[in-house]
Amino acid sequence: MSMTDPIADMLTRIRNARQARKEQVTIPASNLKISIAQIMKEEGFVKKYKVIRSPKNKQGVLKLTLRFDDETQCVIEGLDRVSRPGRRVYVGHDHHIQSHGGIGMLILSTSQGVMTDREAKKRHIGGEVLCSIW
Repeated sequence: MSMTDPIADMLTRIRNARQARKEQVTIPASNLKISIAQIMKEEGFVKKYKVIRSPKNKQGVLKLTLRFDDETQCVIEGLDRVSRPGRRVYVGHDHHIQSHGGIGMLILSTSQGVMTDREAKKRHIGGEVLCSIW
């Protein structure tokens, strides 16, 4: 299986874990995915995340602990990959796109790192829209 879109793979794994009501999901780690996990934690979508590296696996794995509101319902309602390898989506600092009518958030990859659309707007920078979470 060739991995052409590791971010889409990450989102799919989270989606599957959510469907199966699994609290933890393990994803091959990368700096970009760790940045996304960090934002998801800051925004309250995941309880915690941990990067586990071993001598055998330098790349490591990213272990996410999903957050459930009343132990049955995952707080993540949905995840969408916005920019894809075949179709990149970029926004300027003054963009007006919203994730699910403003209830969700967009995660952008900018020149100053990975951040939410709110943060990017505040800093007046644009970037590539990686995904949307609600």
